[in-house]
Amino acid sequence: MLTLFHSPKSRSTSILSLLLELDALDEVEIRHVTIPRQDGSGGRDPANPHPEGKVPYLVNGHDHIRERGAIMLYLTDLFPEGRMGPLPGDPKRGEYLSWLFWYQGVVEPVAVLEFTGLKHPALQATFRDYDTMLARLDEVLTRQPWLLGDSFSAADLLVAGPFIYFGDVMKSTPAVAEWAGRVQSRPSMARTAELDG
Repeated sequence: MLTLFHSPKSRSTSILSLLLELDALDEVEIRHVTIPRQDGSGGRDPANPHPEGKVPYLVNGHDHIRERGAIMLYLTDLFPEGRMGPLPGDPKRGEYLSWLFWYQGVVEPVAVLEFTGLKHPALQATFRDYDTMLARLDEVLTRQPWLLGDSFSAADLLVAGPFIYFGDVMKSTPAVAEWAGRVQSRPSMARTAELDG
Protein backbone atom coordinates (compact mmCIF):
# COMPACT_ATOMS: atom_id res chain seq x y z
CA MET A 1 0.00 0.00 0.00
CA LEU A 2 1.06 3.57 -0.65
CA THR A 3 2.11 5.55 2.41
CA LEU A 4 2.27 9.34 2.56
CA PHE A 5 4.27 10.94 5.34
CA HIS A 6 2.43 14.17 6.02
CA SER A 7 2.45 17.06 8.43
CA PRO A 8 -0.69 19.22 8.57
CA LYS A 9 -0.51 22.75 7.14
CA SER A 10 2.75 22.12 5.34
CA ARG A 11 3.91 21.54 1.78
CA SER A 12 2.42 18.06 1.94
CA THR A 13 -1.09 19.49 2.27
CA SER A 14 -1.24 19.91 -1.52
CA ILE A 15 -0.71 16.15 -1.86
CA LEU A 16 -3.82 15.52 0.25
CA SER A 17 -5.76 17.84 -2.07
CA LEU A 18 -4.44 15.94 -5.07
CA LEU A 19 -5.43 12.58 -3.56
CA LEU A 20 -8.94 13.94 -3.06
CA GLU A 21 -9.04 15.20 -6.66
CA LEU A 22 -7.89 11.76 -7.81
CA ASP A 23 -10.50 10.07 -5.59
CA ALA A 24 -7.57 8.04 -4.25
CA LEU A 25 -7.35 9.07 -0.59
CA ASP A 26 -8.55 5.59 0.47
CA GLU A 27 -5.68 4.05 -1.51
CA VAL A 28 -3.03 5.76 0.64
CA GLU A 29 -2.13 5.38 4.29
CA ILE A 30 -1.49 8.85 5.73
CA ARG A 31 1.13 8.90 8.50
CA HIS A 32 1.33 12.14 10.43
CA VAL A 33 4.84 13.21 11.38
CA THR A 34 6.31 16.32 12.92
CA ILE A 35 8.65 18.63 11.03
CA PRO A 36 10.70 21.67 12.04
CA ARG A 37 8.54 24.78 11.50
CA GLN A 38 9.71 28.25 10.51
CA ASP A 39 8.51 29.63 13.85
CA GLY A 40 10.91 27.27 15.65
CA SER A 41 8.26 24.79 16.75
CA GLY A 42 8.17 21.13 15.83
CA GLY A 43 11.18 19.01 15.09
CA ARG A 44 12.44 16.16 13.02
CA ASP A 45 10.38 13.02 13.52
CA PRO A 46 12.38 9.78 13.77
CA ALA A 47 9.36 7.97 12.24
CA ASN A 48 9.78 9.96 9.00
CA PRO A 49 12.01 8.10 6.50
CA HIS A 50 12.65 11.20 4.34
CA PRO A 51 16.45 11.61 4.29
CA GLU A 52 16.12 15.23 5.47
CA GLY A 53 13.08 14.76 7.70
CA LYS A 54 10.81 16.74 5.38
CA VAL A 55 7.33 16.22 3.94
CA PRO A 56 5.77 15.15 1.71
CA TYR A 57 7.36 11.75 1.33
CA LEU A 58 5.62 8.94 -0.54
CA VAL A 59 6.51 5.27 -0.18
CA ASN A 60 5.22 2.54 -2.47
CA GLY A 61 6.90 -0.71 -1.48
CA HIS A 62 10.59 -0.23 -2.31
CA ASP A 63 9.85 2.95 -4.27
CA HIS A 64 10.43 6.19 -2.34
CA ILE A 65 9.44 9.55 -3.85
CA ARG A 66 10.20 13.00 -2.50
CA GLU A 67 9.59 16.54 -3.80
CA ARG A 68 6.03 17.62 -4.45
CA GLY A 69 6.31 17.85 -8.22
CA ALA A 70 7.70 14.32 -8.44
CA ILE A 71 5.04 12.98 -6.07
CA MET A 72 2.29 14.68 -8.06
CA LEU A 73 3.61 13.23 -11.31
CA TYR A 74 3.89 9.77 -9.74
CA LEU A 75 0.32 9.90 -8.41
CA THR A 76 -1.29 11.30 -11.56
CA ASP A 77 0.38 8.54 -13.57
CA LEU A 78 -0.59 5.90 -11.00
CA PHE A 79 -4.24 7.03 -10.91
CA PRO A 80 -4.92 8.08 -14.51
CA GLU A 81 -8.69 7.74 -14.10
CA GLY A 82 -8.54 10.91 -11.98
CA ARG A 83 -7.55 12.87 -15.10
CA MET A 84 -5.31 15.24 -13.15
CA GLY A 85 -2.26 14.95 -15.40
CA PRO A 86 -1.73 14.13 -19.07
CA LEU A 87 -0.21 10.70 -19.60
CA PRO A 88 2.72 9.82 -21.89
CA GLY A 89 1.62 10.27 -25.49
CA ASP A 90 -0.83 13.06 -24.68
CA PRO A 91 0.07 16.28 -26.55
CA LYS A 92 -0.19 18.22 -23.24
CA ARG A 93 2.29 15.94 -21.43
CA GLY A 94 5.35 18.10 -22.08
CA GLU A 95 3.55 21.24 -20.97
CA TYR A 96 2.39 19.48 -17.81
CA LEU A 97 5.89 18.28 -16.95
CA SER A 98 7.27 21.73 -17.67
CA TRP A 99 4.90 23.41 -15.19
CA LEU A 100 5.72 20.88 -12.45
CA PHE A 101 9.45 21.34 -12.86
CA TRP A 102 9.15 25.11 -13.41
CA TYR A 103 7.50 25.38 -10.01
CA GLN A 104 10.31 23.53 -8.25
CA GLY A 105 13.11 25.19 -10.19
CA VAL A 106 11.76 28.73 -10.56
CA VAL A 107 8.66 29.68 -8.55
CA GLU A 108 9.72 28.46 -5.15
CA PRO A 109 13.33 29.75 -5.27
CA VAL A 110 12.24 33.11 -6.73
CA ALA A 111 9.48 33.50 -4.13
CA VAL A 112 11.92 32.81 -1.30
CA LEU A 113 14.45 35.28 -2.73
CA GLU A 114 11.74 37.92 -3.05
CA PHE A 115 10.42 37.28 0.46
CA THR A 116 13.88 37.51 2.04
CA GLY A 117 14.95 40.49 -0.09
CA LEU A 118 18.04 38.70 -1.37
CA LYS A 119 19.25 40.06 -4.69
CA HIS A 120 22.28 39.14 -6.74
CA PRO A 121 22.79 39.09 -10.51
CA ALA A 122 23.82 35.43 -10.42
CA LEU A 123 20.62 34.47 -8.58
CA GLN A 124 18.44 36.42 -11.00
CA ALA A 125 20.24 35.03 -14.04
CA THR A 126 19.82 31.50 -12.70
CA PHE A 127 16.26 31.60 -11.37
CA ARG A 128 14.74 34.76 -12.99
CA ASP A 129 13.39 37.59 -10.90
CA TYR A 130 9.97 37.64 -9.29
CA ASP A 131 8.43 39.99 -11.86
CA THR A 132 9.59 37.77 -14.74
CA MET A 133 8.12 34.71 -13.03
CA LEU A 134 4.85 36.53 -12.38
CA ALA A 135 4.69 37.83 -15.98
CA ARG A 136 4.99 34.26 -17.29
CA LEU A 137 2.02 33.14 -15.21
CA ASP A 138 0.01 36.22 -16.10
CA GLU A 139 0.70 35.73 -19.81
CA VAL A 140 -0.80 32.23 -19.68
CA LEU A 141 -3.65 32.90 -17.26
CA THR A 142 -4.99 35.94 -19.08
CA ARG A 143 -5.64 33.61 -22.06
CA GLN A 144 -7.01 30.54 -20.30
CA PRO A 145 -8.48 29.45 -16.94
CA TRP A 146 -5.88 26.80 -16.07
CA LEU A 147 -2.20 26.24 -16.81
CA LEU A 148 -3.04 23.53 -19.35
CA GLY A 149 -5.94 25.42 -20.93
CA ASP A 150 -9.48 24.32 -20.11
CA SER A 151 -8.41 21.40 -17.89
CA PHE A 152 -7.60 21.71 -14.19
CA SER A 153 -4.53 19.64 -13.33
CA ALA A 154 -2.10 18.82 -10.56
CA ALA A 155 0.12 21.57 -12.01
CA ASP A 156 -2.48 24.14 -10.94
CA LEU A 157 -2.53 22.71 -7.41
CA LEU A 158 1.24 22.90 -7.17
CA VAL A 159 1.96 26.27 -8.77
CA ALA A 160 -0.97 28.12 -7.14
CA GLY A 161 0.12 27.00 -3.67
CA PRO A 162 2.16 30.03 -2.62
CA PHE A 163 -0.45 32.46 -3.96
CA ILE A 164 -3.09 30.69 -1.87
CA TYR A 165 -1.17 30.09 1.35
CA PHE A 166 0.76 33.36 1.53
CA GLY A 167 -2.04 35.52 0.11
CA ASP A 168 -1.14 39.20 -0.01
CA VAL A 169 2.51 38.50 0.79
CA MET A 170 2.81 37.17 -2.77
CA LYS A 171 2.64 40.04 -5.23
CA SER A 172 0.14 39.06 -7.91
CA THR A 173 -1.80 40.24 -10.95
CA PRO A 174 -5.59 40.12 -11.37
CA ALA A 175 -5.38 37.06 -13.66
CA VAL A 176 -3.08 35.18 -11.27
CA ALA A 177 -5.18 36.13 -8.23
CA GLU A 178 -8.38 34.97 -9.94
CA TRP A 179 -6.73 31.68 -10.91
CA ALA A 180 -5.51 31.11 -7.34
CA GLY A 181 -9.07 31.83 -6.19
CA ARG A 182 -10.43 29.22 -8.61
CA VAL A 183 -7.98 26.65 -7.27
CA GLN A 184 -8.80 27.55 -3.67
CA SER A 185 -12.55 27.28 -4.30
CA ARG A 186 -12.35 23.63 -5.37
CA PRO A 187 -14.15 21.23 -2.99
CA SER A 188 -10.89 19.31 -2.45
CA MET A 189 -9.34 22.38 -0.85
CA ALA A 190 -12.14 22.75 1.72
CA ARG A 191 -12.01 19.04 2.50
CA THR A 192 -8.23 19.19 2.87
CA ALA A 193 -8.58 22.06 5.35
CA GLU A 194 -10.97 19.88 7.38
CA LEU A 195 -8.55 16.95 7.32
CA ASP A 196 -5.64 19.17 8.35
CA GLY A 197 -7.89 20.79 11.01
